[in-house]
Amino acid sequence: MRKAALHNLGCKVNAYETESMRRILTEAGYEIVPFEEPADVYVINTCSVTNMADRKSRQMLHRARKRNPDSVVVAAGCYVQTSKEHAQEDEAIDILIGNNRKHELAGLLERFFSEREKQKKETQPAQEEKESSCVLVENIAEERIYEESGVNWAGEHTRAFVKVQDGCNQFCSYCIIPYARGRVRSRNLENVLREVESLAANGYREVVLTGIHLSSYGTDQRQPDSSAKEEVSLLTLIQKVHEIHGIDRIRLGSLEPKIVTEEFVRKLSELPKLCPHFHLSLQSGCDATLKRMNRKYTCAEYEEGCRLLRKYFTHPAVTTDVIVGFPGETDEEFEITRKFLQKIGFFEIHIFRYSRREGTPAARMEHQIPEQVKAGRSDVLFTDLSRMNREFLDWYQGRELEILMEEEISVEGKRYFLGHTEEYVKAAVQLPDEAEWNLENKLVKARAVSVLTEDVLLAELTEGE
Repeated sequence: MRKAALHNLGCKVNAYETESMRRILTEAGYEIVPFEEPADVYVINTCSVTNMADRKSRQMLHRARKRNPDSVVVAAGCYVQTSKEHAQEDEAIDILIGNNRKHELAGLLERFFSEREKQKKETQPAQEEKESSCVLVENIAEERIYEESGVNWAGEHTRAFVKVQDGCNQFCSYCIIPYARGRVRSRNLENVLREVESLAANGYREVVLTGIHLSSYGTDQRQPDSSAKEEVSLLTLIQKVHEIHGIDRIRLGSLEPKIVTEEFVRKLSELPKLCPHFHLSLQSGCDATLKRMNRKYTCAEYEEGCRLLRKYFTHPAVTTDVIVGFPGETDEEFEITRKFLQKIGFFEIHIFRYSRREGTPAARMEHQIPEQVKAGRSDVLFTDLSRMNREFLDWYQGRELEILMEEEISVEGKRYFLGHTEEYVKAAVQLPDEAEWNLENKLVKARAVSVLTEDVLLAELTEGE
């Protein structure tokens, strides 16, 4: 039995695809071992969202080669798509797999091992062997074909990510992803439902629907689905997943502001399993900066989306992404963004310093912002975020929570069981010292009484399964 180790870099979609490749190798008879251990095959699912991500991808590929010089090193994913020429020249890599061919991993490995055995018998020089062994799977991500893969288990025990879409048509000026992932491709609705049913049968109670540009799900199909009897859309998908027995929670990945219409939000509010946790991508709270970013909405449209979410849901968790120090961002533009963030009021903000990415229009823009200015602006927003986050958590004091329990933790020598509410707020209940309770994957109701740590509510158990 050959041993294989996998390492994931990047986003939740990459993490899902890494789990899919793990399943493929397991079914092909490989023993999966930790990446730090010796293995016959190392698979690195690479990221290319920034220049730093490229560098980390190369580092992990070379680390794998050093760990076992005789192993087969596989580079998969976005770095292969965006830097194919560099990857082909890298002697640390044996097999290159683009984003649309990861499902072929087991077959490519067998082909590689077969060729290597043939070369050994022919006693070719080592260098020739290395050059002729390298396999390149061409970039086909631009084709409008969804690579069908799947999982029936995930790394977590309560929550599973389900990839439903790939690719992006937005071409934001700072982003390499459309070049790495290709155009929008939606997964077949029936295949998504089968995977969710399988996850439910394996005990998962919460699914997170995710994709590179989730809001565009179905836009590439534009024909009625035979089972849904209506045009396939993200809303259709959510409604169908909602019908699956055993799934108690449906959480959504990142949404684009323009999908948040009154009809969309009203119909979501009619689905009890839908978690009121919405990651609404922003990037900047200044219209001038949004225009340079080639983002296709205004701050007013974004604010209206947040108003609708708060109209139809009680205290929804609204989270977002913000880039500071985008080329040309003046002090005045930054202050406009800061005030806009304060006006909206978020549960969480993922704050990123703009990272110049070769191959994007933004990398060629004038007025690049010095790193120390980016750092200062980032610090200011983190201070504001701390206040917003505490205000959001304070709302829960004395209120009843429904918590999906995940793991036992220890805080200052005391035992607690930790989980997440529907809004993705961390909450914990204290366990009696002598009790051997295992609340993992249980839905419990509890009343928030205080803040246990900076980002965890302490609750008293009132009802549970």
